[in-house]
Amino acid sequence: MLIDSFDRKIDYIRVSVTSRCNFRCLYCMPNTPFEWEPKENILSYEEMFEFLRLAIDEGIKKIRITGGEPLLRKDLDKFIKMLHDYAPHLDLALTTNGYYLPEYASKLKKAGLKRVNISLDSLKPEIANKIAQKNILDRVLNGINIAINEGFVVKLNTVVMKGINDNEILDLLEFAKNKGVIIRFIEFMENERAYPGIKRVGSEEILNQISKKYSFKELPKDNSASKYFEMEDGYKFGIIEPHNEDFCKSCNRIRLTAEGFLIPCLFFTESYNIKEAIRQGDIKTAAEILRDVVKNKPEKNDWQEDEVSTRAFWETGG
Repeated sequence: MLIDSFDRKIDYIRVSVTSRCNFRCLYCMPNTPFEWEPKENILSYEEMFEFLRLAIDEGIKKIRITGGEPLLRKDLDKFIKMLHDYAPHLDLALTTNGYYLPEYASKLKKAGLKRVNISLDSLKPEIANKIAQKNILDRVLNGINIAINEGFVVKLNTVVMKGINDNEILDLLEFAKNKGVIIRFIEFMENERAYPGIKRVGSEEILNQISKKYSFKELPKDNSASKYFEMEDGYKFGIIEPHNEDFCKSCNRIRLTAEGFLIPCLFFTESYNIKEAIRQGDIKTAAEILRDVVKNKPEKNDWQEDEVSTRAFWETGG
């Protein structure tokens, strides 16, 4: 079992299999060139599996595959099958922009994937195109429908931005409600790669808009990144507040990048590289690095309210 120095059980790892993405979202990487990471710089699936097998044996119970856009990496279903075959009990999840789900959802389901989180920032084609800088909405909506039909547990993620999509909060909530899936509204995370002038919409404003039409109550906090709320008819939605200390108090996550960096906290600059140990077959050293990362996981992030993060979210999986 992996326990950090603040008595939090670390049983969840987010794995970025690629830093590449086919969107250029305003809040993430709007001006980042489309580049190919040299193959030798990233961990192979087999190398990732060797480390994750170790992590599972140490107590990891949930693995979320992220990117960039993870479905840009070839044969992702085979990697997921490797993990599922090793630990069928594992909670295997994927975060995606949904664009390629129509092609890959069936393969992913057969491989053992259980959950899919899909980004949906607008229901208006022109706004969705503006945010992603690409004509995306029809394919994303199709991907959502296919994921639901395949039997995945589906959640939708919406980054709320002032003056861009904050007038769609109720529409997005009702869309998710009608689909029978949870939506989570995410406060924009200030970062130096984002498009200049993007402004965060806080949770109070989001809840205020929803309260004009619906009654709801806050549910007890678990170790999820979200705060969850339940409406009178039982429908649940979430809000993710990265600025709130509650976001850190129950954190049970660490992150592995495609380049082999093990990161204890999304908003903490320190990281550890396991690539050399894994490529040398030095599992003992890799295990020591894993335990050090957990031991040194900070109590809370070092992101101050008036600061802008330098972290490239597409490399760490958000």
